[in-house]
Amino acid sequence: MRRTALLASVALLTALIPLTAAGTASGADDPPPTPVDRFEGEVPFAAQPAEGIFTWGSDSDDPPALQFADRADAPEGAKVLAGSYNISGYGGFTHDFAATEPGHDWSAHKGIRFWWDGQGNGKKIAFEIKDGGANGEASELWTTSFTDDFTGWKQIEIPFTDFIYRTDYQPVGGIDHVLGLTDMWGYALTLPVGVQGQFAMDDVELYGKADQSLRASVTTDSAVHPVAEGGTATVKVTVATTGAAPIDEPVTVTYETAGGTAEPGKDYTPVSGTLTFPAGTASGASQTIQVSTLKDKAAEPAETIPLKLTVTGAKAPAETPQVVVDAHGLPYLNSKLPIKKRVADLVGRLSLEEKAGQMTQAERGAISTPGDIATYALGSLLSGGGSTPTPNTPEAWAKMIDAFQLRAQVTRFQIPLIYGVDAVHGHNNLAGATIMPHNIGIGATRDPQLAQHAGAVTAAEVRATGIPWDFAPCLCVTRDERWGRSYESFGEDPALVESMETIIQGLQGRANGKDLSRGDKVLATAKHFVGDGGTEYGSSKTGSYTIDQGVTKVTRQQLEAVHLAPYQTAVDRGIGTVMPSYSSLDILGDGQGPVKMHARADMINGVLKGRMGFDGFVISDWNAIDQLPGDYGSHVRTSVNAGVDMMMVPYSYKDFTAALIAEVKAGRVSEQRIDDAVSRILTEKFKLGLFEHPYADTSGASSIGSAEHRAVARQAAAESQVLLKNAGGVLPLKKSQKVYVAGSNADDIGNQTGGWTITWQGSSGNIIKGTTILQGMRNAGGDVTYSKDASAPTSGYDVGVVVVGETPYAEGVGDVGNGNDLALSAADQAAVDKVCAAMKCAVLIVSGRPQLIGDRLGEIDALVASWLPGTEGDGVADVLYGKRAFTGQLPVTWPKSEAQLPINVGDASYDPQFPYGWGLTTLARTPEGGAATLRALGAAAKAAERAGADDAGRALVTKARLIVQAKVGAGITAAVAKPFADADHLLLSGRYGAAVEELGVAYRAG
Repeated sequence: MRRTALLASVALLTALIPLTAAGTASGADDPPPTPVDRFEGEVPFAAQPAEGIFTWGSDSDDPPALQFADRADAPEGAKVLAGSYNISGYGGFTHDFAATEPGHDWSAHKGIRFWWDGQGNGKKIAFEIKDGGANGEASELWTTSFTDDFTGWKQIEIPFTDFIYRTDYQPVGGIDHVLGLTDMWGYALTLPVGVQGQFAMDDVELYGKADQSLRASVTTDSAVHPVAEGGTATVKVTVATTGAAPIDEPVTVTYETAGGTAEPGKDYTPVSGTLTFPAGTASGASQTIQVSTLKDKAAEPAETIPLKLTVTGAKAPAETPQVVVDAHGLPYLNSKLPIKKRVADLVGRLSLEEKAGQMTQAERGAISTPGDIATYALGSLLSGGGSTPTPNTPEAWAKMIDAFQLRAQVTRFQIPLIYGVDAVHGHNNLAGATIMPHNIGIGATRDPQLAQHAGAVTAAEVRATGIPWDFAPCLCVTRDERWGRSYESFGEDPALVESMETIIQGLQGRANGKDLSRGDKVLATAKHFVGDGGTEYGSSKTGSYTIDQGVTKVTRQQLEAVHLAPYQTAVDRGIGTVMPSYSSLDILGDGQGPVKMHARADMINGVLKGRMGFDGFVISDWNAIDQLPGDYGSHVRTSVNAGVDMMMVPYSYKDFTAALIAEVKAGRVSEQRIDDAVSRILTEKFKLGLFEHPYADTSGASSIGSAEHRAVARQAAAESQVLLKNAGGVLPLKKSQKVYVAGSNADDIGNQTGGWTITWQGSSGNIIKGTTILQGMRNAGGDVTYSKDASAPTSGYDVGVVVVGETPYAEGVGDVGNGNDLALSAADQAAVDKVCAAMKCAVLIVSGRPQLIGDRLGEIDALVASWLPGTEGDGVADVLYGKRAFTGQLPVTWPKSEAQLPINVGDASYDPQFPYGWGLTTLARTPEGGAATLRALGAAAKAAERAGADDAGRALVTKARLIVQAKVGAGITAAVAKPFADADHLLLSGRYGAAVEELGVAYRAG
């Protein structure tokens, strides 16, 4: 899914509070304005820790160009800050105060104002101020916006009371959710997206006099207070002040129950009155209001009782709190009824608007008005990659999701939200989670039971934070390693992908869905349907991507055999949701040409739901319907009619629901289709037990990152290591050896975990708790010296270990040709050359795909494909030092050159560096024998196949493979590689006798 939390900035441009802006006359007793920026050159263009103005953006094209420009019409002085911009993702500029100086105190003023040269483009411009924390880049962000709907200079005045806490993205540090104004670090502007424009700004200053309504505020303990019919709701009202000082003037809160859907006297007893907090009341003091509901015998939907509050002397709550009388007595609430009957009852009660809401999924950062969850009856929220609460802890995740879930209780039928995340190799958005190897490494283990255990650990950690839905596993069959998503695949062979789908049971439990309500299971998602791993190089039309989201050109037979096969397995395993691909499918000979998967009714309705019998629901990818041809109504109509049941429309949920309702009313989408989609969604919500238990069950939170979970990840890391070459038995290492360790990826947990770790793209550095490969070697008791760039003297060592490879990326950002290639960096090449020239050496390649190493293979004694092993570097050290044997096998073909790509098992022409399935071992006892032994193994394998003895059959083929590898050694030719790779495919397909026969061919050619 193409997403990032930082893109939440875009939401601010469309959804924030409109501002009334005009130069209001200052009061006579107001303090004089305090200048912040005059733009006469007194503040330079600079960056932290120095004071200065700097730009930023989502890519190299998005930061605006700035200058101090001479303007005769400047509102103040001779110069203004002027700039131009053309932003596709997000971009803007910031003035940060020097981090080496104390923050500024703005608390004496009413607000901030500046002059803006209007362009009349009607676009919203987000304005943020930075409060508290260690410095401007570790502060709270408080935000509002103004609209550029005028021309010429205008003074924009923004009272500090208009700023709201920015929920979608917060740097860590100094977080208390209070706009203190006593420790300010500057301001920032986010410029409009999708328009080419220019701007000018002048004279930023603080104005007016602060009053108590700024320093004091009244809050309620919650905006929503559900209560069972006949029960009493207690609303706590609290007065608080900036800096926790007592209030110096009285604060009164007048309240009354009025409006809503509940009927006074019938459903509740009306209340009214006044709460008074006298002058001198301590900050944090509370009083309560009680609202008693009345019981009758009728079954009813939920009913609302707004509690209107009028505040004098302080800032009023942002929302009117509501007491909600829970729905009761209706059949869908009866957990003893079959789910099918509960669904039918509930669907029959819903309005079209409520059904449209159930089909809508928004990004949590887009919900700047939390009441929108009820207003639009939203069915789902998600966190995109890196979209996390602050602080990023299990407790904060559960609290955040429970707060969203509480909002759904205001709806008539109190349908719970289903919250989803991309936990693609562990709960990878969560700091401190157990991070597994990426799928490419899991495929290398050839261990279906381990894949299931990895899924179970992921599910337990995800569900313990209140999240019941995981957008995983990726069932793509990667056919071209230039693809930036290669590492999300278990491998290039559909038979290998199918064998690893045990992960679905790890995530969901039993195929019948009976385990989904457990506190350690989640709803899983098979993605991306169908053919995303087969996109042709150069076919992508998305930005600078070269292959991701491109076109998959296949015959129908290739489509069935390679790309569709894993989905039938997933359906048979009870997968709950399926996500279509961004890519287009071009089935040769069908006359349609390339068609976006989100529009392919023949594949979603026809094949997936029809022929395969998939009875879960289909969730779109991130904004994927926007890539369909035609206007927005056409996007909605086409995708829904194609069989997509829920739309991931992160920031356009209002537009989607309106368009869907319009399409149904116009007769272009049938109500029957809507009912089918909603029924599918509700079925999974009932299976998950969300109606009975909508809030987080955090009883399993103590297991997050636990020793038990990390042991599974450690085993997975160890089993994923593929030993490609081992001349002279360099590996395993001995603890008595002096080892020289070098390379960019030896001691970098961020590089080791790869993309989709804490953020969408991942990042280098110390980003998550875990053990690097270097630390693992030290923990194993090795005598290790480390020099990242191999600059330290190399004499006196027994062996060198050089850990090299890639830095993190995700999706099309990582496509080869989009600023990436498959060659080692110059620094890594230099480290390999220096160490391997000085001593025996083992080279570990930490990467999401094969790297081109053939030109250096002669000087390398041992070569290991380490993939992206996750947080447990101890697992890599386990095989390096012989605690575990190397047993991994290549899940993809390792090419000699980029010109060979795509290259895959089964190709007519096949001459790789290392074939699919290759993997040497360091087992203490390795099979021996020759042609006669292979013939005997072949006969036994055929017998095992006839008897259905799969374990025995696989063991026999493995013996034969190890015999062939021992003979072939480094002499891998095309005549060896093709039958060798074919044998591994046959093994995974259950054809054990034929697999040994192919290994016999490879043996004779070796």
